[in-house]
Amino acid sequence: MPLTAIRSLCLVAAIALGGAGTGAAQDQGGLAGAFLAARHASLFNDYAAAVQYYTRALARDPSNPLLLESALVAFAGLGQVDKAVPIARRMQSGGIDSQTAHMILLAEDVRRGAFDQVIEDLDAGRSIGPLVDGLIRAWSHFGAGRMSEALEAFDAASAETGLSVFGLYHKGLALAAVGDFESAEAVLASDEAQPLLGTRRGALARVTTLSQLERNDDAVALLDEAFGLDLDPGLADIRARLVAGETIPFDTIRNAQDGIAEVFFTVAGALNGDANDSYTLIYARMAEFLHPQHVDAMLLIAALLESQERYDLAVDAYLRVPSTDPAFYAAELGRAEALRRDDKPEAAIEVLTQLSKTHAEVPIVHITLGDMQRRDQNFAAATQAYDKAIALLRDPTAAQWAVFYARGISQERTGNWDKAEADFRKALELNPDQPQVLNYLGYSFVEKRQNLDEALDMIERAVAARPNDGYITDSLGWILFRLGRYDEAAPHMERAAELEPIDPIVNDHLGDVLWAVGRKREAEFQWKRALSFVDPDDVPADLDPDRIRRKLEIGLDAVLAEEGAEPLKVAKDG
Repeated sequence: MPLTAIRSLCLVAAIALGGAGTGAAQDQGGLAGAFLAARHASLFNDYAAAVQYYTRALARDPSNPLLLESALVAFAGLGQVDKAVPIARRMQSGGIDSQTAHMILLAEDVRRGAFDQVIEDLDAGRSIGPLVDGLIRAWSHFGAGRMSEALEAFDAASAETGLSVFGLYHKGLALAAVGDFESAEAVLASDEAQPLLGTRRGALARVTTLSQLERNDDAVALLDEAFGLDLDPGLADIRARLVAGETIPFDTIRNAQDGIAEVFFTVAGALNGDANDSYTLIYARMAEFLHPQHVDAMLLIAALLESQERYDLAVDAYLRVPSTDPAFYAAELGRAEALRRDDKPEAAIEVLTQLSKTHAEVPIVHITLGDMQRRDQNFAAATQAYDKAIALLRDPTAAQWAVFYARGISQERTGNWDKAEADFRKALELNPDQPQVLNYLGYSFVEKRQNLDEALDMIERAVAARPNDGYITDSLGWILFRLGRYDEAAPHMERAAELEPIDPIVNDHLGDVLWAVGRKREAEFQWKRALSFVDPDDVPADLDPDRIRRKLEIGLDAVLAEEGAEPLKVAKDG
């Protein structure tokens, strides 16, 4: 960017911030520089840097609405809600209407137990949103000891079109929190509240309510309906305790502060995937601020940060889940994935290795470790991890085909073809038309010159299932080439190259097919393209760049002769 353009940009920023003409040129430049750096950090969700630069900018222009709002969002995104409170107060006293400021001041009042102040602020129009306002008003009455008013407010929130399930959920929680489990169950069991069974917290709230009513059999049936029989350790423990006749305590909500935290978490869950992740994150942060032991909020925060590629903050969020919590293993799986995506594979594998020792009875832990090691091309270690996972699968289901498929790949890469083939066939037994397995096994047969008729059938079925998958289309073209059906192979291979234009193996294969049909100049062009796409630091196992260079030097026929392979014309004639 030309220097004049940079200066113009800084001047525009300074004017927008109210700095031009109000101080020395040095102060204007400092303000603009801090603002631009903060905006850049915000665009990349770098909350720590944004906080630093917005704070610096506010020191020069402490009443600027844009700076105040942006700093507030940055502090909230970083999880430093306490530090955002003074900024929110400054905005309120300055008459700046801000949903985020209202949210933060409301949360601070809730933490102080000032529930009447919360209601007063809502009455004054300091709104967060219709649903949130209604539910927080109800919980504030609850916190102030006015149960009748609280129930009326929950009913009013439930009356909002399309929002009844939220109001019923929170009304049920409030009734259970005061020990009125019969009324709570009546609310949670109503037809309007049935969508709650689709959420873990909603289902568990009703399960524990039923247990408190000495209806453990109904609680087990509900648990099975909501989650099936493939339960994670936390749910499996609850189910076992229910079957044993133990009464499960209701601890979803302990008080009004927990209830308001649940409001923020409920809304965050509803927004997740539909609203901007930064916006959803603020609601999740509010939930954790008010209920620091809210593990589901921690997990949601971590997932949102991962989606924003703030892996360091995601790791911190996962680390806040206590090792004693049933969801600890899920948090550690998330932490390992965040470390991997942050280009720290060794740290990720170490996390999973330790988890496989502390949670050796959980199949997904071993599967994830195997996947990570396979991605790292440590196929022997991956096989061992998959062995442990499969040993825990007493009666594999169709959904578990992928474990056998992954172990098959690891077995094949370590030279154990017989075992690999057995795993691929087991995967197909569980899921007969799975295109990835059909393609991998069929392609392997082609490379080994085995079972070519079966291989062709497998790959044709895979292509029918995924006609726009370049790699599967490549497999079809390649087996036709291996069968000497060059004219049939060419259009499929050209289609594969259209779908995967920069894949070196696909381009190399296309070159061979073009050579076989007499289009030798085009073949040489494709081989050159294949070489241009090879990463010297990450050469595919199925590609030999030196062989491609040799084909460019003397042609495919001569290379096959050097290798002692059948010449193309023999294969074609046969």
